[in-house]
Amino acid sequence: MPSGDYDPEATERKWQERWVDENTYDYDDAAVDGDTVFSIDSPPPTVSGSLHWGHVYGFTLQDFVARFERMRGENVFFPFGYDDNGIASERLTEGELDIQHQDYERREFQQLCREVCAEYESEFTEKMQALGISIDWDHTYRTIEPRVQRASQLSFIELYEQGREYRQRAPAIWCPECETAISQVETEDDEQPSHFHDLEFEVTDSEDSFIISTTRPELLPACVAVFVHPDDDDNQHLVGEEATIPLFGQSVPIIADDRVDMETGSGIVMCCTFGDQNDIEWYQAHDLDLRIAIDESGTLTEEADEYAGLDRDEAREAIVSDLDDAGYLLDRRAITHVVNVHERCGTSVEFLVTEQWYIKLLDKTDEYLEAGRQMEWFPEKMFTRYKNWIEGLQWDWSISRQRSSGIPFPVWYCAECDHEVIADKENLPVDPLSDDPPVDACSECGHDEFVAEDDVFDTWATSSLTPLINAGWDWDAESEEYGMEHPEIYPFDVRPQGHDIISFWLFHTVVKCYEHTGEVPFDSVMINGMVLDENRVKMSKSLGNIVSPDEVLEKYPVDAARYWAAGSAVGDDLPYNEKGIVAGEKLLRKLWNASKLVDSLTPDERLDQPDLKAIDRWLLAEMDDTIRFVTEKLEAREFSKARDHLRSFFWHTFCDDYLEIAKERDDESAAYTLQTAHRRFLKLFAPFLAHITEELWRELYDETSIHNTDWPEPLGLDADHEAGETAMAVVGALRKYKSDAQLSLNAAIDTVEVYGNVAGFEADIQRVMHVDSLTMLDEEPEIESVVTGIDLDYSVVGPEYGSQVPEIEAGLEADEYELGDDSLSVAGIELDSEMFEVDRERRYTGEGEMLEADDAIVIVQN
Repeated sequence: MPSGDYDPEATERKWQERWVDENTYDYDDAAVDGDTVFSIDSPPPTVSGSLHWGHVYGFTLQDFVARFERMRGENVFFPFGYDDNGIASERLTEGELDIQHQDYERREFQQLCREVCAEYESEFTEKMQALGISIDWDHTYRTIEPRVQRASQLSFIELYEQGREYRQRAPAIWCPECETAISQVETEDDEQPSHFHDLEFEVTDSEDSFIISTTRPELLPACVAVFVHPDDDDNQHLVGEEATIPLFGQSVPIIADDRVDMETGSGIVMCCTFGDQNDIEWYQAHDLDLRIAIDESGTLTEEADEYAGLDRDEAREAIVSDLDDAGYLLDRRAITHVVNVHERCGTSVEFLVTEQWYIKLLDKTDEYLEAGRQMEWFPEKMFTRYKNWIEGLQWDWSISRQRSSGIPFPVWYCAECDHEVIADKENLPVDPLSDDPPVDACSECGHDEFVAEDDVFDTWATSSLTPLINAGWDWDAESEEYGMEHPEIYPFDVRPQGHDIISFWLFHTVVKCYEHTGEVPFDSVMINGMVLDENRVKMSKSLGNIVSPDEVLEKYPVDAARYWAAGSAVGDDLPYNEKGIVAGEKLLRKLWNASKLVDSLTPDERLDQPDLKAIDRWLLAEMDDTIRFVTEKLEAREFSKARDHLRSFFWHTFCDDYLEIAKERDDESAAYTLQTAHRRFLKLFAPFLAHITEELWRELYDETSIHNTDWPEPLGLDADHEAGETAMAVVGALRKYKSDAQLSLNAAIDTVEVYGNVAGFEADIQRVMHVDSLTMLDEEPEIESVVTGIDLDYSVVGPEYGSQVPEIEAGLEADEYELGDDSLSVAGIELDSEMFEVDRERRYTGEGEMLEADDAIVIVQN
């Protein structure tokens, strides 16, 4: 029997350690049955620092699903990964060790990254275990480990063999800060202050001129054309001429193109290689020259003449100053505009011509959209984000990165003809910088020297393989086929993740897995929102509003934090507030104390079902309804609805009402009902309150973990639900009556009359509320409707009667008025029904005091 107050700190630590030691949550691949496997493609957190409260929230929602499905008899596969092969881990290493990756030989820097990441990964493991997340720790992976490197390189090779990948020297999105190509998905819009510069351009070999408005005068040395909209009648005379670029002097053609935005600036626009996506489209469509004025580090090149060597911000100011001195700058005005930035570092991106590897996307967007439709979305509205991303794609997926750490491309190039040499599948993983190519001579030209590819994969090119990594996807050299070590877990039952990486992780996983297997990788997708601060602002280091899990868990139980995490509709952002955690802490105490009371009222042995009394049958029938409701909501991932309904039924119906009745009884029917209901409450609460339910279950009922027991099924009992609910409402009304009258709950009441159906529950009401005589009335007691006040609508009465309003108010105050069906006569004035509202109260005119109990009426005589 639980004794004393609940000690969450000791209890939670005890069970966290035992769950790991006892392998409570291991995936049992020895008992594989495809029909009873439930697999979760859990997100590997990026190793970029410590876990934050958003991780706590997301993984706790996943844990609700894992525990629920495990109790429903599923063999749950719930792995954990560490995403440690990306640029975020590089930046973490540089920050931790105060170094720059450029100062180290690549292999040496990679080793430093591994060492730094290993420390944080150990911390990740401790935090996840301290949160009670029911992960199978025998199934963990790191996105840089050899097994994963092999899978990632295999993916590259198969897509290459399918013709889905290509290498091309073309405009690419580039981050000057990270000095690497990035994909469209790694950019985000950022509204920034800037200036519009009105510049005068001269028409070559003419005295004519025109104005172009630009936010980026530092791109003037890269200008290769000027465009005018075909419908711009005022400027059509310029088409076919050439323009001379201010300061830099190159002559460029003036061309008509319907992509010009006539509403922005002067309606005439310069094309530079490259300022934005439009510049690239014009460059390709009109076969323009290529002038590269900004290099990989954001520094101006020799194309910029005297400004070469300046970074782009310095160059902008210098060029603007010189434009002004030369008379080309006609106006400069402050604006704010949306700029594409790298989501990792917030740096404005550039568009540079570089050689990169790409995966084709744009030719199959309809197929990828249909693949998304085949998955069940929780919540359904999140499919729209997936759809919008696909419909807005403008680029194929650039998967090569110019970094010092990551998974290498398994590629060499012929030093003579640049022919691509791909590694043999049997030898993977390989690193071309240290491993030899699989051939001695080029198959195209016979040359025997090769150049190693030194780029690495985009981290998402590997993270997008998590379903295949976990399923053990690999190449079988003997059968010359791809296969899986654990085919029973693929497709995964659910992909849980945040809504902020739908375009990053979810879309790319669909692409990769669909191309490799022909199937969508998950049956369902569960999208969680972000954790906001108490002011509903997104948490970020720069704002200083980050909440550390350690800070919270030093003050509150883990189960209280889990209770809070269940408080939002899946997909919606959830503000962090301690009020929600405190509510969870109160529920823990309520559950503990109620359990102690139940234990004191029931025998140690489990009872068989006796002939149940009406109140007991009713309680268990109500519990059946709660089981159905909670099960349905957990299946739909509507955690807040399941939690709130369960808490309300437990706290109010069971504890406040039924327990008060049951503790006044000493019979087998009550004991069986208490025991049965309590066992079921513990199981229903178990996915949410993992630790306290385990402690109570093992203390009171079984040595087996509650999390490996069966989810409760309805007993199928018939009961008069209406009469039972009315009886509980009567008990509640009588309890309030005693409290208002400052009577003890044990105080006797002489007579109670009830107008309402409480048939079969009379004795229970009498016993718990100490009523000497209780009768049910066939007819409603004598009740009259009494006017308790009249409220004027001054917005109508004021304008109509003005100075007479005080007289009207005085008449109402003195009760000197006559009330008709639709009118009010007061102070000699007739008011229409829209000018007033009547307040009424029901009053009992007989002997005793009337109480209202929902739809029932209770008359008390004492």
